[in-house]
Amino acid sequence: QVQLVESGGGLVQAGGSLRLSCVASGRSLYRFTMAWFRQAPGKEREFVASILWSGGSPYYTASAKGRFTISRENAKNTVYLQMNSLKPEDTAVYYCAADERPTQTDDRAYYDYWGQGTQVIVSS
Repeated sequence: QVQLVESGGGLVQAGGSLRLSCVASGRSLYRFTMAWFRQAPGKEREFVASILWSGGSPYYTASAKGRFTISRENAKNTVYLQMNSLKPEDTAVYYCAADERPTQTDDRAYYDYWGQGTQVIVSS
């Protein structure tokens, strides 16, 4: 089993930045693909970004590309999401997810483990 705990959310003005962290425990994330999803009120949970064990080939949804950066520190079992140029439409609960398969996917059905989420609110 893998437990994921997110942190770093908060209230920020439009144009500001936040850095989310996700720490995993329970077992190594060796060969896991890690991802961030988000869910705004009244909307479905949507993919934001993912990254392979190697740290290569990060994959972003169109709205995140150029503004968000996903990274990981395998030695610390930690994944990050640096979010810059934040917009009010980025307001959501952000979830960390882990997929035991070493492949990229934006389909939440393939992710095996989820954190409880961290709230991000971007004011205009």
